[in-house]
Amino acid sequence: MKAESAESNILGYSQGSPTVLRILLGTQLRRLRTEMGISREDAGYAIRASHAKISRLELGQVSFKERDVADLLTLYGVHDPAERAPLLELARQANAPGWWHKYGDLLPSWFEVYIGLEGAASVIRTYENQFMPGLLQSPSYARAVIRLAHERTPEEEIERRVKLRMTRQDRLVGDRPVKLWAVIDEAVVRRSPGGGPEVMREQIRHLLDMTARPNVTVQLMPFDRGGHAAAGGPFTILRFPERDLPDVVYMEQLTSALYLDKPAESEHYMQVMDRLSIQAESPAETRRFLEKL
Repeated sequence: MKAESAESNILGYSQGSPTVLRILLGTQLRRLRTEMGISREDAGYAIRASHAKISRLELGQVSFKERDVADLLTLYGVHDPAERAPLLELARQANAPGWWHKYGDLLPSWFEVYIGLEGAASVIRTYENQFMPGLLQSPSYARAVIRLAHERTPEEEIERRVKLRMTRQDRLVGDRPVKLWAVIDEAVVRRSPGGGPEVMREQIRHLLDMTARPNVTVQLMPFDRGGHAAAGGPFTILRFPERDLPDVVYMEQLTSALYLDKPAESEHYMQVMDRLSIQAESPAETRRFLEKL
């Protein structure tokens, strides 16, 4: 069955990420439901839940109860034990805590989802116009940015938040590092988040070191380019190695985030990202700009 091969393929890349396993399972369940012509309302009734709960399950935004998955598979006409087993096993593994579980007291639930996606992605493309992308921040820069949002937070908690951000950067190294392609506005390297000029000098040196990696591409959008395709603000596109997983567009807000996974939506943002990459300085010109800066 397709689901069985999907499970085995995704586990190799996801490093056991429960978030991506939930999305994979939700994608399979959504496909089965639509093939049977069953509404979200009827599916919700079968597991004593609302249509909104079915939507969240299919997007991988909430954990699965194995009993609910079993009931949905029955409703969708999947009765063969050999076909049910991989999906039920996926449900069990998707409920396991991720490496970031120990930072759960620091993380809002909407951002936990992103960390899981980031840990499972094979390609991340991002546009930022105010702060350096988290995967490219130096420790001192990250500390300054975190203090902006948590100015009354004890120093011990600040350091834990910095440690969390630095641990996320492990995705850029290893046997299967994520490919990161970032377009950053010139304001990102001009405006200091605090801590004095040495923080920005260290950050720019760190950025130059990161762009020397074969899996990291950075392009600068200079001020003199005027208006450009991403006038609406920063966003990130995550792509996964398993074809059953849709691209996900992530847009962070002050107290929440938007996750878009419909093909029409993600394709629109991918086109915007492509236009940004054409408008911005080339990676080589960006390195020369940073060295001069």
